[in-house]
Amino acid sequence: MNRPTPADLAAASGKTIPDVLPPPGQPFRVLFCGINPGLYSAATGWHFARPGNRFWPALHQSGFTPRQLLPSEQELLAGYGLGITNVAARATAQAAELAKDELIEGGRRLAGLVADRRPAFVAIAGVTAYRTAFGRPKAQVGPQDETLAGARLWILPNPSGLNAHWSAPRIAAEFRALRLRSADAQA
Repeated sequence: MNRPTPADLAAASGKTIPDVLPPPGQPFRVLFCGINPGLYSAATGWHFARPGNRFWPALHQSGFTPRQLLPSEQELLAGYGLGITNVAARATAQAAELAKDELIEGGRRLAGLVADRRPAFVAIAGVTAYRTAFGRPKAQVGPQDETLAGARLWILPNPSGLNAHWSAPRIAAEFRALRLRSADAQA
């Protein structure tokens, strides 16, 4: 697919994209959860699709996948026991456009999805969104003491290229720590 045009991006505002989940009954190690789809992702239908987003490189560099997948290959994640969803479903140009109520409602929806599909871990990529959605103002990146609908909870840094506070190697290191812990949990 060609890069979305400015008109494609404008038309993507407010759209949603489907979750990527292993089939029911299949192993489900980690559900990765973005804040919400960006316009580029909504225009393509692929999670973390914008060039410069560090999700796919971090996923590979951490050892979750044997090679770096393209966003267009997101369906392959199910074979690794991985899935992707978002806290808020509505696509925006920036996550800051989301209302607090949208994040809180998204947190409720996420808890329901987790209760239904039972991943071992939920990894939310964005500490600020997590703090708002779940009323945890002091949460930090890393493993959390609480669980979400029975799943262990891990907060990852937002992999967006706009998140200058986190370098690509540091993001990959956080993904690696999660991979090691999720592998230990299955052993």
